Amino acid sequence: MNVTLEKIDETSGKLVVDVVEADYQSKVAEELKKIGKTHVIPGFRKGAVPKSILQRRFGKEVASDVINREVYEAVFNYLRDNKVDILGEPIPTDVKELDLDNQKDYSFAYEIGFAPAIEVKLDKEEHLPYYRIEVTDEMVAEQDRAISARFGSQEVLEAYADRALVKGTLKEAGKEEGAIEVENAIVGPWTFKNKEQEAKFEGAKAGDVVTFNPYEATEGNVAELSALLNIDREAAAEQKSDFTMTISEITGVKPAEHNEEFFKQAFGADCTDEEKYTEAIKNMIASQLLPNSAALFERMTRETLLERFGNFELPATFLKKWLVRRNENLNEENVDAEYEQAVPQIKWELISGQVERQLEVKVEEADLLQYATHLAARQFAQYGMTNIDQEMLENYAKNILADKNSRGYIVNAVSNAKLFEAIGQAVSIDDHTVSLDEFKAVAEKYQG
Repeated sequence: MNVTLEKIDETSGKLVVDVVEADYQSKVAEELKKIGKTHVIPGFRKGAVPKSILQRRFGKEVASDVINREVYEAVFNYLRDNKVDILGEPIPTDVKELDLDNQKDYSFAYEIGFAPAIEVKLDKEEHLPYYRIEVTDEMVAEQDRAISARFGSQEVLEAYADRALVKGTLKEAGKEEGAIEVENAIVGPWTFKNKEQEAKFEGAKAGDVVTFNPYEATEGNVAELSALLNIDREAAAEQKSDFTMTISEITGVKPAEHNEEFFKQAFGADCTDEEKYTEAIKNMIASQLLPNSAALFERMTRETLLERFGNFELPATFLKKWLVRRNENLNEENVDAEYEQAVPQIKWELISGQVERQLEVKVEEADLLQYATHLAARQFAQYGMTNIDQEMLENYAKNILADKNSRGYIVNAVSNAKLFEAIGQAVSIDDHTVSLDEFKAVAEKYQG
């Protein structure tokens, strides 16, 4: 079997595979022999079917399968052995049914698109920015309020406070006959979508009468109005009146007192005083914000490397044909738009592949198992199961990896993480700690 490569231009070529009968004859004979041993053919004992019968009944089908298989292998063996880097897959040209009755020798042609030769080198001369969000006193205070409330206790409050529940009698204002009235109604003003309506409850105490508008408070949400006013949805959709609430009781959470017991409850036995508690909150917030920094670093790095190393030509004509072949929704009329959207990803895959080779980025099975184990732990935690035995977690993780789709997702996630970790270690990182607003402003430039 003879394979030749014709270079059409810098980005595309043509592979031709010439096949003569001697290239496939013996393999066809072997396949027919296997059929004779395994198939039951009426009138013949199993394994004793004459070659002429096998040839007549199965010869063409087997020959066609063998020729196509051998040609396919020859194409990819040629590309591998001669280190021809291509994009996509070879596209057969002038496809015709084999005329096995009248022809023994054949020629097959394939279009190929050459992968461009690019050189990407990353070292300490390369500077890449990394943005961290500043942990502010306001963030710490907000988190402290949430933690203190979590370990606090329910009690009756003298006046309305954040996240308090107000109990009392609701009555439609300005209307006596037929007015809607709800006894023992419970309202959480802090849940109101309209903050002006929430503000009407500030400082309110038991015995006070507060006038507010439920329609504005819920921004016309029929389901919420129906539940609050104890009326059906049809009536709720038309209800826009003011209501008075005569308050009978206000309940809320009394924040936990800051003492050693509380500190330990919040962050463990080593957290014993206010200073350590505050530091633990800062570390927790920083950890929660870190994925945002990592995601922005990836987007910025990708764009930087595409701009710096992505000025190369792709085999556009070939790739458009390839896209049409692999996507039934594409055709010659609409493929151009799809191709333009695909170009950045194609170029990034080429650049990132070069980076992976330069930095020797490798994904081991142990990396996949570690990621899957963390994934399993998070899944159990969603159901409140936080003390799962490590062996059980790893067994569950192995089951996750056994699923083809799950494994593909994990491989991509781990590969991506290891790639950018390697890039971060190879280059010089310029650290920037900025406010949340400044971080958002930078991130907006790199959306999409």
